[in-house]
Amino acid sequence: MTTTTTPSQTATGSDFAVLSRRIIAAGLMRRRPAYYALRLSVVTLMFLGGWAAFFVIGSSWWQMITAVFLAVTFAQVALVAHDLAHRQVFRTKRPSEVAGLLAGNLGVGMSYGWWMDKHTRHHNNPNHDDLDPDVAPEVLVWATESALGRRGLKGFITRHQAVLFFPLLTLLAVSLKVSSVTALRNGTVKRRGVESALLILHAAGYLAALLVVLSPVQTVAFLLLHQGLFGVYLGLTFAPNHKGMPHPTGAEDFLRKQVLTSRNVHGSWLTDVALGGLNYQIEHHLFPGMPTPNLRKAQPIVRAYCAEIGVAYEQTSLVTSYRQALRHLHEVGAPARAEHAAR
Repeated sequence: MTTTTTPSQTATGSDFAVLSRRIIAAGLMRRRPAYYALRLSVVTLMFLGGWAAFFVIGSSWWQMITAVFLAVTFAQVALVAHDLAHRQVFRTKRPSEVAGLLAGNLGVGMSYGWWMDKHTRHHNNPNHDDLDPDVAPEVLVWATESALGRRGLKGFITRHQAVLFFPLLTLLAVSLKVSSVTALRNGTVKRRGVESALLILHAAGYLAALLVVLSPVQTVAFLLLHQGLFGVYLGLTFAPNHKGMPHPTGAEDFLRKQVLTSRNVHGSWLTDVALGGLNYQIEHHLFPGMPTPNLRKAQPIVRAYCAEIGVAYEQTSLVTSYRQALRHLHEVGAPARAEHAAR
């Protein structure tokens, strides 16, 4: 493909059309059934093997190792659910939804329907202060305007949110469960009955296993360690992607809206596995239906094209991405700290 474009072609969609033709010509939108058959098999074996080890080990403090392993496994199951939601795995809607419900609701205890709706809105308007639910002011605040006027516990967290970021991630798994239950109670999830039944089955099976096998003290320790590390892993997977990147005005065309708000993380195949391919966040946001193993191959094409049309392309190391996100949190909290000092 020799078609080129210029930086003057903005807000028309033509830039993205040219890039899409190059990606399709390279065959990078083709399905990868063998890859996903292997990945789903490995993750399923990890899940079943982790719980098998849990019952074999029995009442023992060695179960804390099992808790760590299952925390990693739960995060990998969640990453598989992410790919299912984008229909990277199956061609049609039905098997994607069935597998997504099994992975999300039954596997890790998170409403697949609620998360899919939230994630779709994020993809449509990444980092938009009013339209992206991932940057809505909740426990953490990502926009300076939202930091002002907060008092009590919320105000304290906002003033120190950069320091508290990693400790707060230990509560992420619980937050996902609370949000899931809230969405089901509000009736905002389509398959309310099925999702509720699967969440109840997950919770009942999970708690029953812990209470039957472990002592009361071991149960509490396992629960806190497992759910805490699960939340940290999820947070560390998603935090590098957009946090600290520009917030759009809404006037940008599709390509610029997706590229300028996203950050890639470079690394080896181990980084790809650990982050579920989300380290190629720019390529994923431009082509959310692209199978995960093709993102690495698409990266040089997308980066070269962005240089060609004069669009900034952000790529850093994993550590640098966390540093940038924490710096942004600290800067956003500055007005809150000044307001508190004045009071």
